[in-house]
Amino acid sequence: MNEATLQERLLGLPLGKIRYFESTHSTNDEALAWAAEGAPDLSIVIADEQTAGRGRLNRKWFTPMGTALAFSIVLRPLAGSHLSRTVGLAGLAIADSLIKHGLTPRIKWPNDILLYGKKVAGILVEAVWSGAEIDSLVVGMGVNVHQESVPPSEYLQFPATSIEAELGDTPNREELVRTILSALIARRPQVDSNEFIRSWEDLLAFRGEQVQINTGDPQPLVGELLGLEPDGGVRLRDPHGQTLTVRFGDVSLRPAA
Repeated sequence: MNEATLQERLLGLPLGKIRYFESTHSTNDEALAWAAEGAPDLSIVIADEQTAGRGRLNRKWFTPMGTALAFSIVLRPLAGSHLSRTVGLAGLAIADSLIKHGLTPRIKWPNDILLYGKKVAGILVEAVWSGAEIDSLVVGMGVNVHQESVPPSEYLQFPATSIEAELGDTPNREELVRTILSALIARRPQVDSNEFIRSWEDLLAFRGEQVQINTGDPQPLVGELLGLEPDGGVRLRDPHGQTLTVRFGDVSLRPAA
């Protein structure tokens, strides 16, 4: 990825500032520190390689040089907005971009993007606090572009793929960043609306199917995935016909065995 080309490709978008690294340990860590120093809304940290990238549940995120997208966005939320919907905003932005490239993505709750049942992207949302109030959010996105960005099978928690493998071609990474950011900016004003939840729900992976959600308890929750709650949590119908709600936290979802 070329910094000058990236800057040129992002011209015209109402972004804050941009920090580009050929290599860094974690774009989220860079963005969290920058946000704490007062980075403007919609500032971007992007790297061609992450040496200590991370996802949810302290899992490692594999980002070899020149093969993937790894970037983080600083959002300065308004009071009263649905902050728990931010992961859906990022998920829809990535999905919108993939749809423009002729693909059929699905959003695996809470924070992954799938192509044909395999993980192609992940999202990590973290907060910067000012006392008891949230000062800003950092939204990290990792997207497998080239096939070399897919981790070896022994490192995988869920089957993975790349855009290159599913498209049969490799999109320009700078253009892919632009389409994701354009979609995020376009959808952001809708976050508090019912339409936003419906759009997220329409792309929800495994909806209407039997899933299991691991919550840290010895036994996972099992049931039919019905849809989303207004805060972005999910509703399940358990084997006894009871409706359960699962909200964000140290949770992971997969199809029931």
